[in-house]
Amino acid sequence: MKTVLNTPLHSASGVRTLLILASLIVVIAGLKAASTIIVPLLVAMFLAMLATPPMLWLRNRRMPTGIALGLIVILLVGIVAIVGSLIGSSINELSSALPVYEQKLRLTLESTVAYLRERGVDLPTAGVAEWVDPKAAAQFFGRLLTGFGGILSDSLLIIFMVFFLLLEATVIPAKLRSILPDPEKTFINFSGFMDALKSYLVIKTGTSLLTGVLVSVWLTILNVEFALLWGSIAFFLNFVPIIGSLIAAIPVVVLALLDVGLGSASLIAAGYLVINVIVGNLLEPRFMGRGLNLSTLVVFLSLVFWGWVFGPVGMFLSVPLTMLVKIAFEYSPQSRWLAVLLSADVPQPKDDGVRPNR
Repeated sequence: MKTVLNTPLHSASGVRTLLILASLIVVIAGLKAASTIIVPLLVAMFLAMLATPPMLWLRNRRMPTGIALGLIVILLVGIVAIVGSLIGSSINELSSALPVYEQKLRLTLESTVAYLRERGVDLPTAGVAEWVDPKAAAQFFGRLLTGFGGILSDSLLIIFMVFFLLLEATVIPAKLRSILPDPEKTFINFSGFMDALKSYLVIKTGTSLLTGVLVSVWLTILNVEFALLWGSIAFFLNFVPIIGSLIAAIPVVVLALLDVGLGSASLIAAGYLVINVIVGNLLEPRFMGRGLNLSTLVVFLSLVFWGWVFGPVGMFLSVPLTMLVKIAFEYSPQSRWLAVLLSADVPQPKDDGVRPNR
């Protein structure tokens, strides 16, 4: 008798799994292709979440919604104008100087290799050039600066999006209640998630702002060029989990090493280390608690994935975006196991009431 194997490919669940995977690939490809439109929208949603608490506070003080919304938008326009005027010229100036620093880095590497050879350490020049490629480093940092410049250039579009998102914020709950099958249960879960996300964004923004200010002050004391730009980069990259602070410090230390020498570069590195230990390891965990309940591995992989899809902005918002995906997985019994994998919690085995015999 011929036996038919009941493999996943021959079962309904297997076909459904393949369809889900194919749909995910199509969605990811679409998100990457439409990143020029989606990235400003993500930034606008991030700013709208930060602006919602002060707008609600103004409304609770019996200020009309239109006036409260106008004040928030005027504040955002003022912040963007100030930041753009202060660091916009620095971005252009530093971008034009990158080829000079690239040449300096190449000469420094060559002289270092020659010095080590004189001391009996034989290093192949080609191998060192592949390991530390000045051109690749300059291109990476140039793309980083271009990403910041792109956010500033899209600021008008982003502010318009924030305006309309805040305008709809008061009516979206009523619309969702009218279309959801179980609105009360859904809103309880969704409200908990939104409160946790808003708390995360507010605390992360506050600690990032403190990091940026301290970096700017420290670099100004050391008389480092573009101190405000480096502080702004430290502010933005502090949103990037795990490696953001390291990425923010490396260019400053390397440029200081090329310009003024090892002593100043060491002081700059020590300052970054102290600031990040105080803010990132002491203050932030104290206020944030357990955060958004994502495992460290998931945070790192989400950083790589969203950075690949959306560029620098995807890296900044990798944690909130991954939390949205996790919440979506939790609502379906078929995908709840994926939410468990993303979580930092370890599920406890169920107690079936059976006790081992002694």
